[in-house]
Amino acid sequence: MLILIGIGVALLVSAVQIWVLHRTKTVRNAVLLIGKNVFFLHIVTVALFQYVFHRRHYIIIAPYGAGDVGLYLGLCAAVGLLFLGIDYKLAKRKPRDTREKGNGLVTGILCILLTFVGVLCVTLTNWSKVEFGDLPIDQALITYLSPTVGSNPVDIISAIEGPVFLAFLCAVAVGIFAFAHIGFLPRWVHRTISLVLAIVIFVGGTVYGVRKFRLLDLHTHYFQKSSLIDETYVDPREINLQFPEKKRNLIHIYLESMENSYMSTETGGFMETDLIPELTELAKEGYSFSHLKEGFGGPRSAVGTTWSVASMVNMSTGLPMKTPMDRNAYKQKDQFLPGAWALGDILEEEGYEQTLMFGADADFGGLTTYFKTHGDFNVMDYKYAKETGVIPKNYNVWWGYEDEKLFQFAKEELIRLSNTGKPFNFTMETADTHRPDGYLAPDTPAPYPNQYANVVAHSSSQVYDFVRWIQQQPFYENTTVVIIGDHVSMESNFFNFYGFPKDYRRSQYNVILNPAPSVAASDPQLLSERDYANFDMFPTILSSLGVTYDGHRLGIGTDLFSGEKTLFEEKGFSYADRELAKRSDFYDREIFGQRKS
Repeated sequence: MLILIGIGVALLVSAVQIWVLHRTKTVRNAVLLIGKNVFFLHIVTVALFQYVFHRRHYIIIAPYGAGDVGLYLGLCAAVGLLFLGIDYKLAKRKPRDTREKGNGLVTGILCILLTFVGVLCVTLTNWSKVEFGDLPIDQALITYLSPTVGSNPVDIISAIEGPVFLAFLCAVAVGIFAFAHIGFLPRWVHRTISLVLAIVIFVGGTVYGVRKFRLLDLHTHYFQKSSLIDETYVDPREINLQFPEKKRNLIHIYLESMENSYMSTETGGFMETDLIPELTELAKEGYSFSHLKEGFGGPRSAVGTTWSVASMVNMSTGLPMKTPMDRNAYKQKDQFLPGAWALGDILEEEGYEQTLMFGADADFGGLTTYFKTHGDFNVMDYKYAKETGVIPKNYNVWWGYEDEKLFQFAKEELIRLSNTGKPFNFTMETADTHRPDGYLAPDTPAPYPNQYANVVAHSSSQVYDFVRWIQQQPFYENTTVVIIGDHVSMESNFFNFYGFPKDYRRSQYNVILNPAPSVAASDPQLLSERDYANFDMFPTILSSLGVTYDGHRLGIGTDLFSGEKTLFEEKGFSYADRELAKRSDFYDREIFGQRKS
């Protein structure tokens, strides 16, 4: 609607220029004039709308009422009148000298391009730090190299409305300066000043982006080599895994961005009031591994573990998610880390019925391929829900459908799985607590002054109710429930709102409920002061199912119930994490390579 308003006003301005001010007499020039007016009128109006009147959006206008639309119309009209006034004044001036026009055109275009790239490096870097937090370069690279189906379009629109538009606005301003002519300066001097200004902006912006985004880390990921994974990797295919006679079911619940920092300070968190008292209660009932001596903590935010897809790969393969040398490594439709042997592969061989459930599109990041090729999971995602008619085909809330429906569908699927007569593995992930700001359904209690805090609190109560329902089912007696935050939150606005210090160590919520009797009697001291990562959950989950084997490591992960030191405890976090960031020939050859027979 805003675009149509701008076009309408631009057409009126053009009509006045053509028929009243007699600016042109040819159709070609009239079309060029209209195009110029549409372009510049939109640029100036949107700039005023955003930066003077503080209206954040101009592509998404759903939050706006008639008053905001009227404001945009008024601004368009004011800018249009300004254009007419300028045009009237310029019409009285003598025609300017157009000699050397070709050289000026090349210089002007070059200035625009250099300025746009330089400013974009700054604005996009700052925007990503605010929107996603301290995004590591490995996550950015792998996300880029992975399929992006199912990603949130709000992120793309927000980037266009914010950093891209500001960079474009600056480039237009420098372009106008470059094409203009300061009367007391020779043209070559003016062009030189314009070009130097654009080069300074380009160099300064790119250096800023490289430093802030730590792009020099690319050298580590691609060119520095480490043999750490080769030396420590234990291939699950070569280990004799002994399952109990009566195989236990597994319910693995990934909680989007769920942290221990949402707890009160008394229990290891940062908040004055516990935002997640229900999850805290569950953590007290089960087995939660903490980096703290007292209170609830969790794993390290290590290389290759800090986003949803990586977290699922870590916990099911015992491996970090690495940056590939082959840019198509994550884009294959028929394979995803084909050399890895995952939890799903192991359970499939043991006759488990396996289901993956998302309220989003599981094609995002290649998860459909990963879970289908590593365990032949029944993938029940947003697409599946529409195809089977459990939600209308045009239904779209948040990333697909909201968690309220997810928990209801999960109950139905768990009942079906429990009636198959097979042991089952049910894996699911919530989404309402995803950035930006989370999804807060209508009529949801909102006792806190921050929306994300209310979303987190509501998610805690939803998970609690779901777990209590599970515990009331006949199958629970022989079922292990693993609940874990997939990674620490990227909702930086929340942490700024509550004043989290930069040196505060945030960690993922984690608890294992009803593990096998063989680990239920483990030494309680194994739960505290642990230095571990998501990939240590792979052998730990198998252990919680009563699976035994020689040694205590699978992948590069260590069974946390075993009492053996993890990779980080043995090597030291700083050293091991630096080594994991480096290129691994073993990983490229054996994990990205073809699966062994």
